[in-house]
Amino acid sequence: MELVIKGAQLADGTKRDIYVSGDRFVAEKPSGAKEISADGLIALPGLVDLHTHLREPGGEEAETIETGTAAAAAGGYTAVFAMANTSPVTDNVERVEDMRRRAKNASAQVEVIASITKGLEGKELNDIDALAAAGVKVLSDDGKCVMDASLMRRALEAAAKHNLLVAQHSQDHNLATAKSCADEASIAEELGLPGWPWPAESSIITRDAMLSELTGARVHACHISTAQSLAVVRWAKARGVRMSAEATPHHLLLTSEKLRGLDTSFKVNPPLRGEDDVMSIRNGLADGIIDIVGTDHAPHTVADKSHSFPDAKPGMIALEQSLAVVIETLVNPGLIGWEKVADILSYRPAQLGRISNQGRPVEPGQPANLTLIDPTRRAVVDREKSASKGRNNPYHGLDLPDPIELTLCLGQITYSHSA
Repeated sequence: MELVIKGAQLADGTKRDIYVSGDRFVAEKPSGAKEISADGLIALPGLVDLHTHLREPGGEEAETIETGTAAAAAGGYTAVFAMANTSPVTDNVERVEDMRRRAKNASAQVEVIASITKGLEGKELNDIDALAAAGVKVLSDDGKCVMDASLMRRALEAAAKHNLLVAQHSQDHNLATAKSCADEASIAEELGLPGWPWPAESSIITRDAMLSELTGARVHACHISTAQSLAVVRWAKARGVRMSAEATPHHLLLTSEKLRGLDTSFKVNPPLRGEDDVMSIRNGLADGIIDIVGTDHAPHTVADKSHSFPDAKPGMIALEQSLAVVIETLVNPGLIGWEKVADILSYRPAQLGRISNQGRPVEPGQPANLTLIDPTRRAVVDREKSASKGRNNPYHGLDLPDPIELTLCLGQITYSHSA
């Protein structure tokens, strides 16, 4: 495709025309190119999500690769990393290749995460050497924590040989059980819900930081949600540990007060926390202790959410509102600027996932991945208008930024607001 995007503002504040030929940005205007006016719009590098649940195979009633990546494109994402907790679990080379075949015609680039342990059971280590040879860059048992410290050590030792990223769902199941569903510090007792105490998260992050220091492996703390966890990551980074961390959109915007109506759209793991924790997570992103925003996009069927609060499945959809929440909680209050947005939503997640054709600057010679946004447009979120199959949208009914004007993935328009 030949494109001219006229008068766009880049993340650094400069304005210029952007030229696209094929799957690359180019220095000169292509002949016969389609022109798109970008007056008043900002051109960010295509967004990259290190934490997406696409559900396929096995969970197609909740989401498919087609619908999940359509939601990604509608949210400005040009690449997503698909978590391994599918059915069957993505725990061997054959299943990795199956996922790649399924994602061949997706609306975003799909990078496949393989599980750390066979069947996500936390008992037997996968063949990490074979997975690395097949091009896997990230390992995770997300949805479950690798509780066995000795097994986690061996996983990190194997991952270190190939510079793989090991992403951990930090939840000590002795402190926060499968039924734990509300922040113990702020609201669980008042509502009579099983509590999720902060040490259940922070203790695993502490352990993994120590194991990372021991093995030299890269470890990633998924969806950190408390001030105490932030302090652990700060401590680890000060020691030179190869630890990274992510925050989710919901932990940036929503507090545990949302649980008062027992609406299962607000059930998530780890749970929504108190206001002080929310502000700590925002500041952690602003000052660089938290590396990225990862959506933890987790669609569920209406049936799976139609239970009592403790019995409903945890998870929220997030791909389409992720940038909106970042603008609302970090940009509009002045905590970060657009260059930082590009870093936490594009450059850094691509670096952590070690993909070279995403998370690159919008400049000649680079892959043509771009998210064109209107930072001033707002809309009331309507879950029925989602490209995702999931209707478990915690932002339903909220007035939020509605920024995505156009998404360009490797030179192809995958979403247009005006279409």
